[in-house]
Amino acid sequence: MIFTRWSAKFPGTQRRAAARSDRAAPRPGTGTPSAAAPAPSAVPATADGTPAAPSGATTGSVPAARAEHAEPAPSRDTAPAALPPTVDALSVHDILGTIPALVAVVYGPEHRLAYVNGAYAGVFGPRPAGHTAREALPELDTLGLLPLMDQVLRSGRPRTVKSRKVPGGAGGDRSRDGYYTFTCTPIEVAASGPAPDPEVACVAPHKGVLVFGAEVTDQIESAERLRASESRQREAAVTLQRSLLPQELEQPDDLRVAATYQPGGTDAAVGGDWYDVITLGAGRTALVIGDVMGRGVRAAAVMGQLRTAVRAYARLDLPPHEVLQLLDGLAAEIDASQIATCVYAVHDPNEGRLVYASAGHLPILVRDADGTVRRAAEPTGPPLGTGGWLHTSGSVPLGPGSSAVLYTDGLVERRDKDIDHGVEALERAFAGAAGAPDIVCDRLLRSLGITASHDDDVAILVLQHPERTGHDAELFHNAALELHGGTEAAPRARAFASGVLASWRFPTELHDLGVLAASELVANSLQHGTPPMRLRLRRTDRRLIVEVTDGDDHLPRRRRAEPVDEAGRGISIIATIASSWGSRRTPGGGKAVWCEFALPRG
Repeated sequence: MIFTRWSAKFPGTQRRAAARSDRAAPRPGTGTPSAAAPAPSAVPATADGTPAAPSGATTGSVPAARAEHAEPAPSRDTAPAALPPTVDALSVHDILGTIPALVAVVYGPEHRLAYVNGAYAGVFGPRPAGHTAREALPELDTLGLLPLMDQVLRSGRPRTVKSRKVPGGAGGDRSRDGYYTFTCTPIEVAASGPAPDPEVACVAPHKGVLVFGAEVTDQIESAERLRASESRQREAAVTLQRSLLPQELEQPDDLRVAATYQPGGTDAAVGGDWYDVITLGAGRTALVIGDVMGRGVRAAAVMGQLRTAVRAYARLDLPPHEVLQLLDGLAAEIDASQIATCVYAVHDPNEGRLVYASAGHLPILVRDADGTVRRAAEPTGPPLGTGGWLHTSGSVPLGPGSSAVLYTDGLVERRDKDIDHGVEALERAFAGAAGAPDIVCDRLLRSLGITASHDDDVAILVLQHPERTGHDAELFHNAALELHGGTEAAPRARAFASGVLASWRFPTELHDLGVLAASELVANSLQHGTPPMRLRLRRTDRRLIVEVTDGDDHLPRRRRAEPVDEAGRGISIIATIASSWGSRRTPGGGKAVWCEFALPRG
């Protein structure tokens, strides 16, 4: 009996189970169950919420048993929860129409226009669909994008062009130029349904290109402002640098000198390279070149202070290593965080040598009269500003017919090569660089590949000791007399000076002044100096030089003599009659006292 009763109710049970399964099944195309789909075999509910028996069914104990396993029906007061829309349900037009970037979609080999968004129309104005890009989008042709779109369509790979300028007033209400970065991406335009205009409709899938333009105007303008600011700073540094360098080089009597300075390229800040030529008197010349580490206005300012200090120390007529020793302490006081390299050299035409000292700088190159180029050997010390080092001086021959070049590391240093290779290249270039010093400077720049875009500052100082022949040789003479004995050396010195100056055909007034100067300098040496003593007369095309050396290293000084004093007036007389005078200690011990007379021009 029980089995018969259950089997008679089984078909109804199957229908209710199917209804529940149908309600739980997902709707096609959504992947989620539909809360609003009606059950095909819904069971009516009673007022208390229990399911009512289907029509024709017998009530009894069996329906109660079924109710124990039935799902409760949802309350009529509770609305089903709405699920968020999927990506498939979003409109492409709505998405592309709201983004601020420029969007255009074209299809086919002729790039027929399918769509432009509002941002594109706001910049370039509305565009008719269905026409080719050359007709409907002439701005893309102006921007050079049509060939790029052809490449994208053929290769299937995206391409990007950066910072294309779009003139203001091209469309919309733009009042200034804009800059956009355009990316062309290959796409496939799916088939669309019938359309009123067959030119517009794409009735079959076509390959196309999506043109996406992102505005970068603010970035470009910021970069321009930054470049303008850097350019102004660089111009200020270059102006400061050039104002601190010699506006016109001093030209010694016995040397031909030229120098050049080239700042780094536009992308490089100005460094602290400098050079100078200082006439010391008695025919001697100091030559200096240096490089302050670092860039910008600060390096240029430090350079200016060092150059001024060099000129002040040079006036003391100190040996090169003592000048560098003083500069070393000064550099540490100026800025302990910055160091500088420097070469200080002195040329003496009487000795025919170049005496120098180096503080961490590159070696001087000397070319002999036969064309042989060699590097000036040590000594050298650490850069200025490091302290704790005793510099020493060295010397190299520089006679008539010889040349020398002093330079900074920007001329020979390259990022991909050792600096020795650069110095070797400079040696080869210097060996074949003939002509006047300024021509040699230009040839060295060209030979080493220095252009306006070079990434470092370059300073070059070229000096030549020319061989003089013919008429020029008649304008340069030397004469010397060794002074032996006591007071009788004074009349011999006067007679010697008178004879030499007469043979040089000086005017009477200059002749008499030269003899007086020689007499006073010799008398001063005889009274305060020690042997050995020497009188030297030298003439150039511009001046007469009288010099006396002795073995005592106490330098004379000018002082006011009292009326009752029998001595002390010699140096005052020299200072009065001569164009200039000075004294210095000589390397081997002792001193030299000299004076100069300017020759009349004519």
